[in-house]
Amino acid sequence: MGQPLPISRIMHTGVLLQCELDTTIADAAARMSENSVSSILITDGGTVVGIWTEHDALAIDFADPAKFRQPVSTVMSSPVLSLPATLDAGEAAVRLRDTGKRHFLVTNSSGEPVGILSQTDLALNQGLEPYLRLREVRAAVPRSPLVVRGDQSLAEVASYMHRHHAGAVVVDCDEEGLGILTERDMVRFIARHTSNTLVNELATRPLLTVNEEDPLIHARDLLIDHRIRHLAVVNQLGEVTGLIGYHDMLTGAEQMYLDDLREALEQRDQALAKSRRTLQLAERVIESSFEGIMVTDKDVCIEFVNPAFTQMTGYTAEEVIGRSPDLLSSGRHDSEFYRRMWNSLETHGYWRGEIWNRRKTGELYLELLTITAITDDDGNTTHYAGLFTDITQNRKNEEQIRQLAYYDALTGVPNRRLLEDRLDHAIRHAHRKEMLLAVMFMDLDRFKEVNDTLGHAVGDDLLLQFTARVKDCLREDDTLARLGGDEFIVLLPEMEQLSDVFAVADRLIEVNKRPYQINGNHINVGSSIGISLYPEDGTTVQELINGADIAMYRAKRDGRNRYKLFAPNAVESA
Repeated sequence: MGQPLPISRIMHTGVLLQCELDTTIADAAARMSENSVSSILITDGGTVVGIWTEHDALAIDFADPAKFRQPVSTVMSSPVLSLPATLDAGEAAVRLRDTGKRHFLVTNSSGEPVGILSQTDLALNQGLEPYLRLREVRAAVPRSPLVVRGDQSLAEVASYMHRHHAGAVVVDCDEEGLGILTERDMVRFIARHTSNTLVNELATRPLLTVNEEDPLIHARDLLIDHRIRHLAVVNQLGEVTGLIGYHDMLTGAEQMYLDDLREALEQRDQALAKSRRTLQLAERVIESSFEGIMVTDKDVCIEFVNPAFTQMTGYTAEEVIGRSPDLLSSGRHDSEFYRRMWNSLETHGYWRGEIWNRRKTGELYLELLTITAITDDDGNTTHYAGLFTDITQNRKNEEQIRQLAYYDALTGVPNRRLLEDRLDHAIRHAHRKEMLLAVMFMDLDRFKEVNDTLGHAVGDDLLLQFTARVKDCLREDDTLARLGGDEFIVLLPEMEQLSDVFAVADRLIEVNKRPYQINGNHINVGSSIGISLYPEDGTTVQELINGADIAMYRAKRDGRNRYKLFAPNAVESA
């Protein structure tokens, strides 16, 4: 690089996440979680006076949920350390190392905030790629992984992570395998007012891994592809020997970055201008790159594409040179999308994001695209360079993972995790609207007999038919969820009166009385239903589910194929 890389090129820009001094810790955490950012600025009358980060969340006492309602000003870091936008990345790395901080506020020449710089931003800087390609993962693993037991409480684990300045820990969940808890998870738990739960119920599984012998660039690419910030490192025996994240990559690369990389890149630029051999080598690197590369002139007319471009789009160089990149347009993005893209290019000199384009065959694909404005010595734009990767399959994988994480594999209805999210939202909505909310715990009577006598395949078919029948009895905004086996939950938000809840329960009882026809078998099963009401029977997710569960067992005790209310003094119907 002939010129130092300013941090304005790699910092997080856009609307900076902010909140006032009296914002509760839980509300600040919710905003961070919703925006998938690692910090939030605290302001007083429009002036930035503090910052609260994911790492700071570890200092919260999870054993006392009342702490979540305290003002974020009581736990923020102040004053906020800042850097000028013109500072180069190497100097910024030194500041991060010397201060022990992970975030800096970036200001313009007038002292106004224009962005946030984090360790992740520096680790993703392309200037580190030579180091990441040459070193193995094992070289950047600082220590053995911090491992906690799954039967430890959230408060114990958070305190443990805080004492050891750990961004993540491995959770040993016994038969369920290994999972992971991160600082970002802690922020999400605060946002959801998660009580002092055992961590085996909260850990993310399965644990994503990378081999010790893999190059660091592979680990970085896995972090980017999966949109996570920590991987478990395993040896040849499959044993977990450490955790690695962007922070570890940055720490390991600092010395090389500061001492060697800047000089090496400057020498490379000089050599490119003088050496034909070096120029040919650079051309070969571009030709063999797995990333699609397109270069246009200042008027956005294509001048060059590499073979990877042809492989991904289907267009040869002869078909696109001299034409506008518009020939790839998918039609999915409106004019506002492109206006923001060009505004970023004109303001910051680059744009990075996801964009839908169309191959020559007409097939749509999703690409991760980086566009950089190339300028001359006077700062005038002469070319635009675009580097892109096809991430269509990655997006499909993410959607599949989300389906597995939030929906029951057999019936396709929400699982416990998604149910609890929806119930939590419904409780807040019912509180604001002062409306009735009902939770029904449903259990199929004698379902075990069906499995034992006719086999699990018949039992699965019965559950599918049962799910379809229940859905036909519910409104569009109602939720049917499966907890496991033959246990289901029905969430009924915005009910006008108790009789409406009874009417739904009656329909569910009646619809399940009809025989099921499976492989020539006529199967009769009933259902026992327990009902809990908000706010009479509870004001939290767990209280309402537990209440409905208890009421369901009363229905079974009293003869099955009926429903019961949880509250002993409420009017029940059977």
